[in-house]
Amino acid sequence: MNIKNNIILALDVGSEKEAIEICDSVKNYVDTIKIGYPLALAEGLEIIGKLKDKYDFQIICDFKVADIDETNKKICNETFKAGADAIICHGFTGPDSVQACLDVAEEYEKELFLLTEMSHPGAKKFLQKAADEIAEMGVEMGITNYVAPATRLDRLQDIRNIVGEDAYIISPGVGKQGGDGEKTLKISNAIIVGRSIYESDNPQQACEKLVKQ
Repeated sequence: MNIKNNIILALDVGSEKEAIEICDSVKNYVDTIKIGYPLALAEGLEIIGKLKDKYDFQIICDFKVADIDETNKKICNETFKAGADAIICHGFTGPDSVQACLDVAEEYEKELFLLTEMSHPGAKKFLQKAADEIAEMGVEMGITNYVAPATRLDRLQDIRNIVGEDAYIISPGVGKQGGDGEKTLKISNAIIVGRSIYESDNPQQACEKLVKQ
């Protein structure tokens, strides 16, 4: 996935109107957005097609898919049918659940990102303990796209060491959660930034600062 300025906008807002206002202000700086449950639940999966048609963005659906294999297939199928370019799935559910997501992504000729470790403090209690094994599982399965935290650069580096230099890592947690974009991009391929952009008084200026790092 080729991402402009190595920035992914996390569009975790609750309405189409707000999403469009933000996208209008940053469209010259980003070409990839991450849509999560807040916007998808508020506006339906149709929001994917609407934003793609209006801006020609690449859209990653951050649904953190984490169910049994058959349910995962259905979630991924509906997401890709709606026009998503990629989907994020959890790895802690094991290889059968992840393989189901991978199979559907390949069927649609789209991409799967495997979530190894999350960026918030609570991830250290349970998920961090399994993150290395999740990354190792991903490598064994032939997965090339990963999500790893910008908030803990030591852990990001550990995961990079496991998945290899050719893997594509995107990292959440830059900005409001304390992650440093410039330092993160020395290890990962792209940073995911949400509130620091869309809660800014000037989202365009916030993007400019990130680009100039």
